[in-house]
Amino acid sequence: MNKTRVCGEVSKSRSPLTVSTSLTETVNGFHEFKISGYSLTKGVGVGKYVASDTFTVGGHSWAIYFYPDGKSPEDNSSHVSLFIALASEGADVRALFELTLVDQSGNEKHKVHSHFGRALESGPYTLKYRGSMWGYKRFFRRDSLETSDYLKDDSLLVRCRVGVVKSCTEGPRDYNINVPVSNLGQQLGSLLESGKGCDVTFEVDGETFSAHKLVLATRSRVFRAQLFGPLRDRDTDRIEIEDVEASIFKVLLHFIYWDELPDMQELIGTDSKSASTLVAQHLLAAADRYALERLKAICESKLCEGITVNTVATTLALAEQHHCFQLKEVCLKFVASPENLKAVMQTDGFDYLKRSCPSLLTELLKYLARLREHSVTAPGHPKDIVADGCDANGRRVKQRLH
Repeated sequence: MNKTRVCGEVSKSRSPLTVSTSLTETVNGFHEFKISGYSLTKGVGVGKYVASDTFTVGGHSWAIYFYPDGKSPEDNSSHVSLFIALASEGADVRALFELTLVDQSGNEKHKVHSHFGRALESGPYTLKYRGSMWGYKRFFRRDSLETSDYLKDDSLLVRCRVGVVKSCTEGPRDYNINVPVSNLGQQLGSLLESGKGCDVTFEVDGETFSAHKLVLATRSRVFRAQLFGPLRDRDTDRIEIEDVEASIFKVLLHFIYWDELPDMQELIGTDSKSASTLVAQHLLAAADRYALERLKAICESKLCEGITVNTVATTLALAEQHHCFQLKEVCLKFVASPENLKAVMQTDGFDYLKRSCPSLLTELLKYLARLREHSVTAPGHPKDIVADGCDANGRRVKQRLH
């Protein structure tokens, strides 16, 4: 009996190779801190400091601390001290730092201490928790500083750079499909311009504007109540608008449909900063009236960018009347600045502020008092917080904030 043996070759398929990459880099941010009235800060005492505003880098808040009489007596209080501190909650935040004392003579001979661009034996510095610091207790001898080009008009200028270390892992992408950019605003804008299907007309300051009730009601709860609510106007086909200029209402309608502002320079016929501020003020009031929160925020931003001595008082009054708390804070800070206060008080806008919002004067006085207190001694941290950093010789140090 013959046996036939069938031999088959088993094919071995190799599993596909997958690849991922771990990427570690720094998220960098910069801050400039001007210390005006340096001579007035002397004598506050060892361990007392003036602090910059907080600034955000890599999702964490930071601040610069300058000690006019030194940080601690045992480290020689004849030096000024300079530190960068973690000002927000965080654990084991790894970062690189750079502190620069600016040569204000124009000779570019800055005093720079930097971790960037050089190898670090133990890697980036780790800040353990809020209040942890890096810097130099013996940053500069006080007598040398006061005769140097770093001090000009009784002011010092400090620049810092913070690089927060971030890591992420990226895997392979199997596909990439391009998604068209949304053109909904353009489509709705074209609908408004065509006039097709308009079912409501507004009379504003002698001009008429046509629109669509459903679009208005979708974008604004005020229009929704006015057009479809139980207390809606008797005639919802023709509505008269008071206390809003026609040009402002036109911009309002444009934003409702396009979700963006028109070319403001073309609208007002000039690139004047004061004219743009005036339009933004009127538009903010209209946006608040019709509960258009995004438009209101845009106006706040534009007014914040355009603050001047001549406009800040009226903008502050507007911020108070329409509950714009961030804009109000910016205005108070601008007015309270020593170089601005006297000039602002001489403007017509300040007279208007006193008449329309007298309570703001009390707030301004309180703000000035807090600012003066902060300029001498910034708010302290809990005494049990330990500060991590290094001294002028590059050694790691651990200190307690006072």
